[in-house]
Amino acid sequence: MCEQCEYPGRSGQEYVAEILARIEEYGWCVQGVLGTDSRPPWAYTVGLTAHGLPELLVAGLPPQPAEALLSAVTERTLEEGPPRPGEVFSLRGLPTVEIVALAEPSAHLLVAVSLYGREIRALQLVHADEAGRFPWAPSYRDGRGGQPVLGTRSDG
Repeated sequence: MCEQCEYPGRSGQEYVAEILARIEEYGWCVQGVLGTDSRPPWAYTVGLTAHGLPELLVAGLPPQPAEALLSAVTERTLEEGPPRPGEVFSLRGLPTVEIVALAEPSAHLLVAVSLYGREIRALQLVHADEAGRFPWAPSYRDGRGGQPVLGTRSDG
């Protein structure tokens, strides 16, 4: 479920106006989508496209950790430029991430697409589990999965 869905009486135009107001005030914002029984939650930035940067997405984390990770990597991105596909790094207190370019950003970043069009660019922050394993390892989260990778890993 996304914030727009939490207030069903609000029109799509009202919601987009609120998103635009946040972007005007902060330069960008986070859009979260709660998971279902068959799909993990995900969250992504909206507004980085206006800065000439790719939007960022994280899957498989609850809302607060997802927002913390997106916020930290967004601040880094605004200061240093976007991370590169294949880059692996960690920021203090946050999981290690590997950057993967999304294969089809317009399928997952619907609010960003509604503002900037289907040609947006996006990078996924693929996060390691508590043991430092990534989802392409069979032992990731002790085999429980829960983080889809929405693109193809780069050789760096």
